[in-house]
Amino acid sequence: MKNSLTKGLMVFLMILCTSLTYSQEVSGKVSDSSGPLPGASILVKGTTNATQSDLDGKFTIGNVGPNAILVFSYIGLKTQEVNVAGKTSVNVILKEDSAELKEVVVIGYGTVRKKDATGAVDQIGAKDFDNIASPSPAQLLRGKVAGVQVTQSSGEPGSGIAVRVRGNSSIRSGNGPLYVIDGVPLDGGNVSAGGGLTANNGAQDLGSSSARNPLNFINQNDIESISVLKDASSTAIYGSRGANGVIVITTKKGKSSVPQLTYSTSVTFSKKAGNFGVMSANDFVAAGGDDKGSRSYNWEDAVLRNGFSMNHDLSFSKTTDNSNTRLSFGASNTDGIVKNSGLDKYSASFYNSNDFFDGAVKVESRIIYTALKDETTLLSNNAGYIGNLIGTALYWNPTLPIYNADGTYNVISTSYLNPVQLLNSYKDFTNTSKLLGSINTTWKINSHLKYQFLFGIESSISARKTQLLPSIQILNTAQAVVPGTGTDPVTNPAITKYGQAAIANQNKFNKTFEHTLNYNNDISDNFNLDALAGYSYYDYTADGNQSSGIGYDSAQTNLIDNIEGGLQNEYRVSSYRNRVELQSYFGRINATLYKKLILTGTIRADGSTKLGVNNKYDYFPSVGIAYKVVDNHEGLVNDFKIRGNYGITGNQEFAPNSAIARASYGNNGSLNLDSNSNADLKWETTKSYGIGADFEFLNNRLTGSVDYFQRDTKDLIFPVPAAATQPGPPSPRFKNLAGNLINKGIEVALSYKIINSEDLNWDISGNASFLKNEMTNFAGFISTGGLNGQGLSGAYAQVITNDKPIYSYYMYEWRGYDASGNSIYADAAGNDTGLGTAAKKLLDKQPLPKINVGFSTGLNYKGFDASASFYGAFGHYIYNNTSNAYFFKGAFLGGRNVTQEVATSPQAAGDPNSPSTKYLEKGDFLRLGNLSFGYTLTGNYLERIKVKSARVFVNAANLFVITSYSGTDPEVDTDKSLNGVPSAGIEYLSYPRDKSVSVGLNVTF
Repeated sequence: MKNSLTKGLMVFLMILCTSLTYSQEVSGKVSDSSGPLPGASILVKGTTNATQSDLDGKFTIGNVGPNAILVFSYIGLKTQEVNVAGKTSVNVILKEDSAELKEVVVIGYGTVRKKDATGAVDQIGAKDFDNIASPSPAQLLRGKVAGVQVTQSSGEPGSGIAVRVRGNSSIRSGNGPLYVIDGVPLDGGNVSAGGGLTANNGAQDLGSSSARNPLNFINQNDIESISVLKDASSTAIYGSRGANGVIVITTKKGKSSVPQLTYSTSVTFSKKAGNFGVMSANDFVAAGGDDKGSRSYNWEDAVLRNGFSMNHDLSFSKTTDNSNTRLSFGASNTDGIVKNSGLDKYSASFYNSNDFFDGAVKVESRIIYTALKDETTLLSNNAGYIGNLIGTALYWNPTLPIYNADGTYNVISTSYLNPVQLLNSYKDFTNTSKLLGSINTTWKINSHLKYQFLFGIESSISARKTQLLPSIQILNTAQAVVPGTGTDPVTNPAITKYGQAAIANQNKFNKTFEHTLNYNNDISDNFNLDALAGYSYYDYTADGNQSSGIGYDSAQTNLIDNIEGGLQNEYRVSSYRNRVELQSYFGRINATLYKKLILTGTIRADGSTKLGVNNKYDYFPSVGIAYKVVDNHEGLVNDFKIRGNYGITGNQEFAPNSAIARASYGNNGSLNLDSNSNADLKWETTKSYGIGADFEFLNNRLTGSVDYFQRDTKDLIFPVPAAATQPGPPSPRFKNLAGNLINKGIEVALSYKIINSEDLNWDISGNASFLKNEMTNFAGFISTGGLNGQGLSGAYAQVITNDKPIYSYYMYEWRGYDASGNSIYADAAGNDTGLGTAAKKLLDKQPLPKINVGFSTGLNYKGFDASASFYGAFGHYIYNNTSNAYFFKGAFLGGRNVTQEVATSPQAAGDPNSPSTKYLEKGDFLRLGNLSFGYTLTGNYLERIKVKSARVFVNAANLFVITSYSGTDPEVDTDKSLNGVPSAGIEYLSYPRDKSVSVGLNVTF
């Protein structure tokens, strides 16, 4: 018995010792094709023993048996199993998994698998826009994402971009999305100073131009991905700034464990696309125009040219076990198709991360610096009948010579300008320096809990300088009488001096502080919890000044550098400063139950100095739910997820200091009351809900999504006039108006892999959005869409009123001409009548497209690739203010050039060119945005010269557009706002768009 017990004890001890000997620790490194892979899962098969790779891809896992199998997995990569076989070190390289839709998308304060998202989120990556040369990242989204409309205000390099995510949600506050770059929210304003030349009496005869695109500073080649957050479930984490959607831009990091140098270059040739349709000299004479004898003038030759652009980008990257570095430089020089216009951009970016304390702490730093130089000419949104450069070039009699026989300019009058003289007499350029930097520190407290601190700065310094030489004389513009003259027409006649110069400086400095705490844990096989809590503080400051002078000596040619050289009494100086603070507390919980049901709850509390003292804080909650009906199955139906969301977001894109009483000192210390206070002013808020589905069919070859959404915006912020603010001083007051702006729509996105083989791949994708908006419970009748041109002073074309889409057209209904050539309009009863008894009508026509579509296809065969993308908009109308202002029979008979149709029309010479449906046209269009071909070279012959790969490509942009619109281009958005109320869909003397061809080379060393 004793021997048996002794033997049994020895066997037990031997087994225990063997177990202790062979249940050991295994360490190693997990990588993918680009380098170390942080966050990969390592599991001992058949157990719950698991760990994750650290920031350098390293891992250590204990209690591993001698014949255990380790399972390595990562989102979007193929799972790999490795038999330990007694080894203590295991290194694996995971390969891409193209069989499943496991795309990781960037959202607010983190990432999520696309198939696990409860909200409507779309993302495009660098591969989607590698061959598209674009000065602004926003243009890369055109036609790529359902529900996102991108409209460039004109064809000018660097011009403004209007981005609308699921339509408009405000009538006066901003409608653009919030931009977040590497975790730093931008302030959303323009980075450069605006300006323009105004007449002495305050009228804008030559008009003013808009400031530039706020995203111009980002180098396209530095972008890794662009995510679009569209619904409340995804945007409520940004609270008061998420009502118009959020666009999250992530820049590139280093990917290769060996030093990698990449150089890319391209050259672009462009020419005008579209046509204003004015007559040539021969056609002008044939139509009965006033023949001045010359046949040398062509408006395009006078002010246009072939455009040219050169781009260079150089980047270096390197990763090690403990660090990641990427450095890039970019330079682009663009000459616009209008003479004296262009954009030069020089950029540098730097990313670096370092790990400390065995990967427990990671410090990331990012810097983007860009120097921009915009050059433009006299191109304005609201020029009067005299015209800006485009207007003067169009109306110039084509039989008039530009130069006299002695080489001087042929000057007709102060209201009939020589376009070449105007071109050469005006100078306008803006220098902008932009810096975006951040430091992000992550402390991995344990395997489930991490803390992050982000500090970011956004700085821009901009100076815009303009001058109009005194050698050109324009009616009521840039002229002043010398003091002390003009007291007697005989003995002391008036002496007038001409010329004007202005310098506008704008400085912005914004700070971001954010603290977040994230907890992620698989509490059980059937329950995963991902929780986030955070605090943010934002400080936005802006200041600027402007100086201007009028009345210079005729010999002066450099007015900008001697701005005080004009008349002393016409020298003006002004300055301003604004500051906005925003403090926020936020939290989000993602819970996954049984790997099928996903719940997301978000809450954010925002407080802002913009609001009234009684409403400094508000709360923005949301909830999202998703259920995976089918998850990762083989066969016809592979994945099918349904989701829904509800939430409230806000809009803070209104003027600073809107809630307080403001006054400013004018000349000689006079006090001007600018606005009254409103202690109860609160956020515009948007309540939204939506349902949708994401799916994969046909062995993962067909993927797509369908969404329905509705948004309800209330408490619309608007300034009421002085008369409505009594009791109190006679000045405006900002109030929350009663009324609701309802936006609803359906979005569809599909992608299909037609061929998916090792050597040949062909895919197609398309998206469409169907939008509808309407004002309800609104008692106002607000005018906007201001028109310009002869006889159009004070005219407007659009209104915002109850039970109608915003910016609905409001004008006379034109019925044709009577026997005398006078226009016939409809009266209130719908009968034909003259202008005197005609009635303006609220039309059932809107400038905002009801349907937006996009389509793209890509083909790859071995080293060859080709792609094409289309986009379009339908169901809307464009008002052609250019035709309204310049193309009428009276202008032709008065010696101005017009279109052939107008010159031969029966219109009477004295028929007033009143705003009417005569100039309202369908804006439907379909455009070929980009067409590209490329070839990638690899092989031993490249390696011998130390080149890993080289790619050559040709890209064509805007080759054609299909439309019935008679203007230069149907994709227009000239700023025709009135009293601060935006407009939409009006064309007026737009900078022409171009069509271009680019040839480029990308080389990796």
